[in-house]
Amino acid sequence: MSALSSIFPFKGLGSINPRDRPPDPVSRLRATLESMPGTRKYSFTPSTRAEILLELYDAFWGPYSHLFLPNSNSSLPLHATLAEVQTRLNFSGAALNDPPVPGRPCGYIFKKGESCFRCKDCALDDSCVLCSRCFHATDHTDHNVSFFIAQQSGGCCDCGDVGAWRIPIECPYHPPGTETTASLVAYAAEHSPILWGRDIPPVQNYPHRVPVPPELRDSMTHFVLETLDYSPDETSVPTGEADLRLQPSADPMMKDHYCVVLWNDEKHSFTEVIDLLCLLTPTPREEAMETANRIDDLGRDVIEMSTDVPRVLDIAQKIAQIELGVTVRRAYDTFREQVVAVIIEWLLDLTRARLGTDTVVLKEVIAEELLVPRRRSSAMANLPSEILSIETEVPDAVRLTWLFLYHTKLWKKPRLSLKEIYASILGLSHGHKLSVAAHFANVYPRVIDNYLLVDREAETSIKYFALQLFTVPSAALHIVQFYNIVTRILNIITAFFTNQISDRRIHYPASAVSEVDVDSEPFKSKRFMPVFSDLRYLCHNEPVQRLIARRHEFITQFAQTCQLFMCINPNKRAANSHVEFETDGWISVFNVTLSLSRVIKVYGEAFQYATPAELVAAITTITHNILMSVTLADERLDRTKFNPIVFHDVKFGSTLCSVIQFDVLEGWVSFHHSLQWLLAELFKHVDTLSERSLSQNGLPSIRNILLESTSEKAILTIVDFPLRDPHGSLGAKWFAIRGQLLHYRDFMLRELCYDQDLYILQTALIILDPDMVFVSMMDRFQLLHFFEGGVVHPSYDPQQLLSMVEEFLYILITILSEGANASKMPIKDAVRREIVHALAVGPCTFTDLVKRVAERLVEDACFERMLREVANFRAPEATADSGMYELKPEAFDEINPFFYHYTRNKREEVETVLRNHWKKRGVQDPVIVPRPLGITGGPFAALTAAFESEVLLQALFYTVFNILVLTEVSGTTPSSGEAILDQTLQLIMLALVERPGVFSHLSATKPFEDGKNLIDMLCVLEHHELYRAYKARCDWILNALTQHVPEAVRMRRRVVLPEAGEGPEDAKKRAARARQEAIMRQMKEQQASFVNNINDDDDYEDEDSIDADEPASLGTCIVCQEELNASKPFGALGLVQPSKLVRKQPDGNGGLMNDVMTSPYSLDRSPPASAGATFPPRGEALHDHKVTTFEVFSSQNTRFGLHASICSHLMHLDCFNAYTLSIRQRHRTQAARNHPESIPRKEYICPLCKSLGNVILPVSHPSPIQLNTLPFADWTRAAGISILKSKSDPLLDSLLVSNGTGELVFWGAQDPGYVSFFRAADRWPDGVMNIARAISQQSRHLRDRPEPEAGERGAGLYLPEDLVGYTIACLEIAQRGVGSPGGSVADNLTESQGRMLRGLITCLGKLAVVPFRGRPDEGREALRQAIIKRLLPEWSLSTLNPVSYPLLLRDPFTIVVETAAVAPEMLRHVLILRIMPSSLARWPIQQPTQRAHENIFGDLRMFFTSVVRHSPVVEHASEIVFTTYGEARIEKLMYCFTLPFLRRAAILVRAVLPVAFPSPALTNAGNERSEYSRLLTMLGIPPLADLPSQDTLQTSLAGWCSHYGHSHAASQLNCGIILENPTIYRIARLPTVLDTLFGELDRALTCKRCNTLPLDAAICLICGAAVCFQSHCCTDKEYGDKGECNMHTRECGGVIGLYFLVKRCCLLYLNAGNGTFALAPYLDIHGEVDTSMRRGRRQFLHPARWEEVRKTWLNHGIPTLVARKLEGTVDSGGWESL
Repeated sequence: MSALSSIFPFKGLGSINPRDRPPDPVSRLRATLESMPGTRKYSFTPSTRAEILLELYDAFWGPYSHLFLPNSNSSLPLHATLAEVQTRLNFSGAALNDPPVPGRPCGYIFKKGESCFRCKDCALDDSCVLCSRCFHATDHTDHNVSFFIAQQSGGCCDCGDVGAWRIPIECPYHPPGTETTASLVAYAAEHSPILWGRDIPPVQNYPHRVPVPPELRDSMTHFVLETLDYSPDETSVPTGEADLRLQPSADPMMKDHYCVVLWNDEKHSFTEVIDLLCLLTPTPREEAMETANRIDDLGRDVIEMSTDVPRVLDIAQKIAQIELGVTVRRAYDTFREQVVAVIIEWLLDLTRARLGTDTVVLKEVIAEELLVPRRRSSAMANLPSEILSIETEVPDAVRLTWLFLYHTKLWKKPRLSLKEIYASILGLSHGHKLSVAAHFANVYPRVIDNYLLVDREAETSIKYFALQLFTVPSAALHIVQFYNIVTRILNIITAFFTNQISDRRIHYPASAVSEVDVDSEPFKSKRFMPVFSDLRYLCHNEPVQRLIARRHEFITQFAQTCQLFMCINPNKRAANSHVEFETDGWISVFNVTLSLSRVIKVYGEAFQYATPAELVAAITTITHNILMSVTLADERLDRTKFNPIVFHDVKFGSTLCSVIQFDVLEGWVSFHHSLQWLLAELFKHVDTLSERSLSQNGLPSIRNILLESTSEKAILTIVDFPLRDPHGSLGAKWFAIRGQLLHYRDFMLRELCYDQDLYILQTALIILDPDMVFVSMMDRFQLLHFFEGGVVHPSYDPQQLLSMVEEFLYILITILSEGANASKMPIKDAVRREIVHALAVGPCTFTDLVKRVAERLVEDACFERMLREVANFRAPEATADSGMYELKPEAFDEINPFFYHYTRNKREEVETVLRNHWKKRGVQDPVIVPRPLGITGGPFAALTAAFESEVLLQALFYTVFNILVLTEVSGTTPSSGEAILDQTLQLIMLALVERPGVFSHLSATKPFEDGKNLIDMLCVLEHHELYRAYKARCDWILNALTQHVPEAVRMRRRVVLPEAGEGPEDAKKRAARARQEAIMRQMKEQQASFVNNINDDDDYEDEDSIDADEPASLGTCIVCQEELNASKPFGALGLVQPSKLVRKQPDGNGGLMNDVMTSPYSLDRSPPASAGATFPPRGEALHDHKVTTFEVFSSQNTRFGLHASICSHLMHLDCFNAYTLSIRQRHRTQAARNHPESIPRKEYICPLCKSLGNVILPVSHPSPIQLNTLPFADWTRAAGISILKSKSDPLLDSLLVSNGTGELVFWGAQDPGYVSFFRAADRWPDGVMNIARAISQQSRHLRDRPEPEAGERGAGLYLPEDLVGYTIACLEIAQRGVGSPGGSVADNLTESQGRMLRGLITCLGKLAVVPFRGRPDEGREALRQAIIKRLLPEWSLSTLNPVSYPLLLRDPFTIVVETAAVAPEMLRHVLILRIMPSSLARWPIQQPTQRAHENIFGDLRMFFTSVVRHSPVVEHASEIVFTTYGEARIEKLMYCFTLPFLRRAAILVRAVLPVAFPSPALTNAGNERSEYSRLLTMLGIPPLADLPSQDTLQTSLAGWCSHYGHSHAASQLNCGIILENPTIYRIARLPTVLDTLFGELDRALTCKRCNTLPLDAAICLICGAAVCFQSHCCTDKEYGDKGECNMHTRECGGVIGLYFLVKRCCLLYLNAGNGTFALAPYLDIHGEVDTSMRRGRRQFLHPARWEEVRKTWLNHGIPTLVARKLEGTVDSGGWESL
């Protein structure tokens, strides 16, 4: 550091001669920086950065480099940073984790893309997070854990910080020290601010200190500040040359040399920027791409530098037209700013570096230098005016203060670097944290000014640094107490929303007389919400809450701010105009007031720490402020809309009340009552407001206090404004505010507004006479006349009138029965109650559940714990399932169907659920009796006295009376009548539960209409025919009344006894039952007749099938709907696609060989479910985070071929041709669409199932040919005799491929003879050949099989091997590990798969007969002999036979396919010949040690000796293998590698000759034979153990081995045997818990192409490789700048790709340039998909979904999946935009 503070800013441009460079490092650094702009000609390059870094480090450590680097390294490598070098060399343990130090917090700085964890059960608030290392080291079992990806660097881990956790988390890496939260808060409250860095004591109790020379302590931050003095705040372009030259500049020469600087934004794409650069500047496209990448990474870049001022301005103005951020600056200033970025990068590097073993001292030095006053050079001129204003406004500004203020002048990377530097300083000590917080609070108003009005990149603003300061309890208390930050924020809110803004500054302090204009720009700003959040974070801290409760000025100031938003945005019913839509201006107002309401809730909660006197004073203050507003005393409300309060007398029954005169239908009303909401929060502290608590402090009851300080009319005035809220039942005239009403009552937000208004009404009942409150409510609802017997309303139509009555009764029930706030229900009980009532409607997902519960309760730490207590979790099983929560039976007793958060529809649903629940318990007609409030103390203990009100009794009477009258008049139930009766009976039951005696006597003695009382109405209702549903409840009520007024009930109640005779109603019911029974009998007869007809039809079909002349039908064509029979050619819609599914067994891979050795003996049985297959995972599965690689199989060890499939739908050939023409027409008419099919690839979409296809295959029945029944030896002898008798066939010889393999040319995909002689013969193979030829021409480099050159006969893919054989191989592979006892792999073959295989073999057969068209047998005998000659060694070695290629080197299954195509009767004999094993190589193998199948393989050593004796090299290798590994392991290898052949043969013969090869009968299920043995029996193949008794087989085997041995010895061919992997195919290994992919384990995600850790990584699930996703580092220039996923797809899957996108948590499917996104196989703990991890819950691998992904790949379903997704949308922007 070497006295770096002596470095002064630029004193002049100058160009210092190298000979004059001073020897002192500090002076040399100063000279370098002064001369660099001129010597570098203002061009800043990477070498410039490297030179500045070297000079900085050299000047920094001076002669003490040995303290920073090993002695062998005296300087840093070029372009390297100190921390990187120290880590690479492990200097003083830099590459290791720091040893634990008690009391030392973790402080790990999160980098972009790293994972961070949040535990609600442990953390003090949501801002407290853990890094991956600390999280996995601590126990959070059954905790509510969230998981997030850091979107940018700067945040830090809070582990070890005692002020961040509710409970000790006991991290082993960060043990606790002696400090406690209480001690830190006490220190912050008692000690005045420490502003200077030198006054902050060093970090205490740090054991790894290193002696530091005293001169090694200084910095050079002042250079940064003086450079930024001249930097612009915002991206704006000067209007002309004069404005440009007048810009402030530090250039003493003021040269006209300018730079155009382009700034980053999130609006424009890379392509837009690249195209713009190429258009406006002479930049090649490659350089433009690099520039765009730099702008994205760094935040800005110079795109043009010139002395041509008009050109520079022209470029900037054209860029500004599309709203891209651009500035024009003098090149001198721009160069200096780039130097600033390097200096900031250097400072950041120092915070990451160490001095010896001391990791703290460098941060301490940087902190000390940042916390000293700024020194300004006298040489600086042309200073901007804002510099002087800041110096005047912020007298104690230190360097850190200036950096806070200049943050907006910087760009992306330096901003993030500075925030990381600040975070590292905060982690030093508590003293540093308080000092930084003090300086930040000192300039917070200016920071907010910049954030709201200036900042071009809000997401990197320094404003968000407040989160790291304001959530620390001690720091929050410190700045609130000493810097009055709460008052400052309230002033900012007031000034901003009253539009007190000028010159990009918010006026401070705010004027108190300004008005609010909801249409002004401040209300439209989306940036202001975080300012409310800052205030909420501050006031949420317990020390600050205690301060708010203690100091009355806090509530006074906050009340004044709330008063600003009282009754804003009022609305008036459109009585005389038609309203068609609702404007959206209210949305911004609601956003503001809801943000304020969240602060109100926190502010109100602060008074839990208040004394009774302090709480009463706060309540008195709020009531005073409300009255000042609503009475228009302070002129806040608009006098043109709000009139003075006027009272009028209302007589209701015998009660005379004076209430406010207001007509909701004519006056202006607002939803926003911020002061009432605050008053409601204060009234929730019922324990403090209890009479006992107040009397102990010498205070009367809260009722007396309020009535003495105000009056009854004043309280009624306060209550009246929430009562004025319009109701949705008022119809279309309130249409203009329907959205506001729904928002106001929304279940997630109502707790902040609507519920508060209801609580104010409830409070009025204990302060005022309940009669007065009830009458005032009726007056406001305009229902006084209704509750006096009137059923006609002057303004409401009949339906509206009853809807208003229903709304009124809902509010009555709520304020009389809701006791959560009145009794101060504990948060756990409140959460439990909300969950129970949310689940009462029925089971639902977690996402649906939280939508039904208030946000505050969902965010509470106990939410999920309560959920587990009251609900059962049903984990998802199928792939489309989600986890469901279902209420436990015992929780049904807690359900209240009149819960105040229920709508009418919900209430009815819950009542139905409850009735069904009780019926299951044997209660046929249950009555759900309301529970008593149970409020025994506090001011609300008197709430139930409202049930003694005569006004309430009259309302109940006339409600029942009017409904009965309306029913009598109309003869039917009136609209809302049943709901109203429901509510009325609920109120009566509540009254009988709470005040049974008084209410009973009132009901019996108080007469109303015609002398009738409430009991009379109940007795009528009890037996009313239309309201029989209420009989049980009326019965309960009357029985309850009988206990208190038995005589009154007995006199009025009518007892109905069952009569002996049958009444007219009973006769009607009996007749209805008789009609129902008759209808049921008729339906049964019709069903029986229908079944008989079906059986008769079956009989007729059986009879018809006997007639061979009648063409058989296979259903109907899906296009024309005509029968499919022999009258017209038809086929199955199919897809032939290239594939690289089949995996070859690589040499030398011990892990894969171990998989072979441990594979099951029977692949046609499903493996047992593993313990890790449960969801959600438990125990050890949660700690499965040791993932170092995802690789499962190398993409280089795959075999290329063609896979065929059909979708099982059939179509006439003519219809197919017409359908393909219609597809072409659609492509022409929708030219801009990204179609799901490709016409050049001859693709189409099945019109029925939307599967992708490109061919139509013939449909045929299984062959009726019988197998040759001759014994194998006799058949072999007969075949030889037949060949001897036959003559030479020149035509057949000409059809053999010239390379001597014995293949036939007409089955070559690129056979040039195909077109000339075949096309006119038969159309069926034409489609298959066209597709195969096209793919064959593009895939020669993927095939390693010897084949003729292009242009020769038989060139290209060999269809029996590469199409049919490959398809069967894929079918067999897909069936591995699938099956059940009693079946075989052949039994798993579906009907459509069998039809597809027969269609392919039919095509091979049609190709084979074409050259022999003139022969009677169509050449079948010649082809049969050709196959036999290749199989029998005496003919394959004959000089007459041109087959020189050893049979053992050919795929054994191909000849079986050829046989099935031309001579299926020989299949059994050919299978016997082709099962003989070929060869084995050497592998390091494990287990077994005991032979398990000696009965199948016999004497292996003797067999191998006979096989290898013809080749000395192989014979020697065989001896080594047997000696090393033994017969048991060799047997297991033979078993595993030959089993797939048997499985494929079984599939083939089942498709071709199903009757001839039945599955063997199930013997003893408890002792089932191995699959190998069962397949040998099915295919009729003798086991190898019988070889000694099979002379013919021995002779054949000897001949093949001799041929192979001679070829191997002559080295004419590559005689290596290529084996396929015989195990169950898996896709890439993903961890059980998704978040283990991040943090320390992210090295597994390194891209091998660019060797970097991608910002957005993708994992290829086929091979396990990690690639970059949508990045510009790995693109394919030759293929239209396709990304690495498409590049890797060509190397791995060929045309298909399957990727897991890590940070987006979704799947990507690719197919031939198209693709689609799909849901990931990960689910959160609640069994739900969380795409892009927006909800932040930990993700766990779901076994069923993971298996579905594997099956989609195995079954070649990716092309169809992509096509179906694209078919479902008309997408003109490409699939990537989906």
